[in-house]
Amino acid sequence: MKNYLLALGTTVLLASCGGNNAPAGAPAAATTASTSGNVSVSDLNQQFLSAWNSKDAAKAAAFLADDAQFLQGATRFSGKGEITNKWITPTIGTVANLKTSTASTGTDANMAYEAGTFSVDVLATATEPQAGTGEGNFLLLWKKGSDGTWKLSYAQLEDLPVQAKK
Repeated sequence: MKNYLLALGTTVLLASCGGNNAPAGAPAAATTASTSGNVSVSDLNQQFLSAWNSKDAAKAAAFLADDAQFLQGATRFSGKGEITNKWITPTIGTVANLKTSTASTGTDANMAYEAGTFSVDVLATATEPQAGTGEGNFLLLWKKGSDGTWKLSYAQLEDLPVQAKK
């Protein structure tokens, strides 16, 4: 179940992706801006959640900054490659129905964050035959790159033990 929690935490963390100005078929670049010139962090998160819930690992990974950091309990991953290879790819198929509820948010010209709670359905697999539900807290930090695109730079998940479905 620990792997499920890791997947759950990462999913929530990556859930901050927003507006897509990329060509059709290309991964979302997350560039939605408000009238004040700041990004809509809620839109960023929803774009990421959509990629995760549709099981599109490549699109979910496209939201990560090259130097992204992921923390969940004692688990630490550094860089887009490690996060993709050790969290997204192995876990995207093990969770479904990822949802977030925002408690705090903030933006400026170059950074945006959203924090709150998440919930997810943990699916049964060959190595973890018991399905369950997971929930916890999340913090997602987005940074604006020199090319104007917003990328997930830091994700931290604090989750409770997965509860077995009855």
